[in-house]
Amino acid sequence: MILYLDTSLLVAVLTAEADGGRVEEWLRSHSEALVVSDWVVTEFSAALSIKLRMKQIDVERRFAALASFSRLCVDNFSLLPVERRHFRGAATFAERYERGIKGGDALHLAVAFDHGATLCTLDRRLSEAGPSLGVATLLV
Repeated sequence: MILYLDTSLLVAVLTAEADGGRVEEWLRSHSEALVVSDWVVTEFSAALSIKLRMKQIDVERRFAALASFSRLCVDNFSLLPVERRHFRGAATFAERYERGIKGGDALHLAVAFDHGATLCTLDRRLSEAGPSLGVATLLV
């Protein structure tokens, strides 16, 4: 089984959010193939910038989290590219207005779908929307 980790999981672990310890234990207990996408890389950097601006972390913590994330991407995760077809798939998912899916979340779903991966997330709405779109999800 391929497990696609969305940004919420990695931000929680690497910035010591309330769910971070639980997510870290979950990650250690899963030996399946762990993957992230180029979109996760972008969102992770953006999330840390937001946390810095909101004074939830300091510059040093941001730097440490970015370095840890980079190491994880090299040592523990496979990196999936985001391609044109994924954006088209995300647009199709986002058109399902009744699901309330944001553009970035639709892109996660499209990449996971394309690779036959289970999208793992802390986002309840995203985890509930996935199966109705043909994407396996797991709420961590």
